[in-house]
Amino acid sequence: MGLQLTRGGEYAIRAMAYLADIPDGRVASLHEIGHAQDVPESFLAKILQSLVHAGLAESRRGAHGGFALAKPAHEISMRAVVEAVDGPIALNTCVLSPDDCGRSDHCRMHAVWIEAQERMMAVLEGVSLASLSTETRIG
Repeated sequence: MGLQLTRGGEYAIRAMAYLADIPDGRVASLHEIGHAQDVPESFLAKILQSLVHAGLAESRRGAHGGFALAKPAHEISMRAVVEAVDGPIALNTCVLSPDDCGRSDHCRMHAVWIEAQERMMAVLEGVSLASLSTETRIG
């Protein structure tokens, strides 16, 4: 299939975009998010746990508990969401760990991987949850 975002990363972005659309002060239940975003609840629970651990979402317990953004939507980038679930993003192992590749110092592709990585990260960093929000797009 090739290079692509993991299912966990995609579901995390969808769940966080959903949370960006709910009004301040309100929380969304696991069931609500899963149903609205067509994400299996068992998988979504693990994803949300990672997002809470990363400080991007917050969890409220109790009968009226659920999930909400831990920060304003404009402060949360797509990169932060994906990395909270999948760890560091890299097009090639030599980008994150050049010392792990014996060819990095003389590889003709290394500079291309670095440039592609930098451009991709700039795009993911430049897209906030606020820019994905229905409220932003419609309003």
